[in-house]
Amino acid sequence: MSTDAHTGLQLRSLITRSGELQISLQRVPTPEPGPDEVVVRVEAAPLNPSDLGLLIGPADMNTLRASGIAAEPVVTAQIPGKLLRGLSARLDESMPVGNEGAGVVVQAGSSAAAQALLGRTVAMLGGAMYSQYRTLKVQQCLPLPQGTRPAEGASCFVNPLTALSMVEVMRREGHTALVHTAAASNLGQMLNRICLEDGVQLVNIVRKAEQESVLRELGATHVCNSASPAFMDDLTQALTTTGATLAFDAIGGGKLAGQILSCMEMAAVARMKEYSRYGSTTHKQVYIYGMLDPAPTELTRNFGMAWSVGGWLLTPFLQKIGQAEVQKLRERVVAELKTTFASHYSREISLAEALQPEIIAAYSKFSTGEKYLINPSR
Repeated sequence: MSTDAHTGLQLRSLITRSGELQISLQRVPTPEPGPDEVVVRVEAAPLNPSDLGLLIGPADMNTLRASGIAAEPVVTAQIPGKLLRGLSARLDESMPVGNEGAGVVVQAGSSAAAQALLGRTVAMLGGAMYSQYRTLKVQQCLPLPQGTRPAEGASCFVNPLTALSMVEVMRREGHTALVHTAAASNLGQMLNRICLEDGVQLVNIVRKAEQESVLRELGATHVCNSASPAFMDDLTQALTTTGATLAFDAIGGGKLAGQILSCMEMAAVARMKEYSRYGSTTHKQVYIYGMLDPAPTELTRNFGMAWSVGGWLLTPFLQKIGQAEVQKLRERVVAELKTTFASHYSREISLAEALQPEIIAAYSKFSTGEKYLINPSR
């Protein structure tokens, strides 16, 4: 590896105690690899909603301002004062961004496992992926099949493992079908393909007619549009047909989680043979795993007493099921990388382009079909 690889640009996010977001590119050293480590030249890293939560936080996008030089820009924005208290743990701390990515191993440690990866294209999970180079443990790298481009393997972890884990949660908790919101997203399309392959009934919730079309073209049977006047009736019918009592909600805020529980209850009550003022005994579960809507979650309690709403994150679940089970999931992802788990991007950008205000405004909208890919090597 050339000496240039010992330093590289890295995208970092800082929120000051005065309430200013600062996003910048900094030149950072690349640590020499230990025996069981490798250095990867990062060539693709997706912009997932979880990445945006760290990158821009709750900043007011109307206050974006750019400065610095073209090759190393700095972008600032204001954080509303009432939101600073919730960010106290990260104030005045410059943080690298990017959960996952893919690239080529350009230097390897002395162990056999590390040397076996030299020159290979690998997917990576370990943070700070919006960097030109990353030093990682061998265990954090997933070798990709020969001929796989970094862009094809960049989203190997977060979305595929989340979608697979949703089905695994369903099975482990005794449910028989699923509900998923923001269902036309990259993750939602993966989940739809998994459920079709595995024979799992899935109720997809979207908010636009064109998103309905996308899912139906993929073979989805149950698609409900939350913007439709008939949404509650349509959802109740889908839940009656499928018997779904478990939902994963990417929206978080607003009324949707409560609406799902209400429709689950209506479907369950319709199957009851005797009336109970406590509602059905069918347990209904909604897991909130995203916050596309940062508003408070609103629940109108008309769904009996057998229900739960909780938060859900991928990493704690993977830790719970253990390394052997996680490896099975990872092997399925690699085997179906270009089919079930294929990701599609609307645009590929460089690190410097990722700091252009007009591009930030575009990728921060969480728009379905507008997933961006950063190529730090550009």
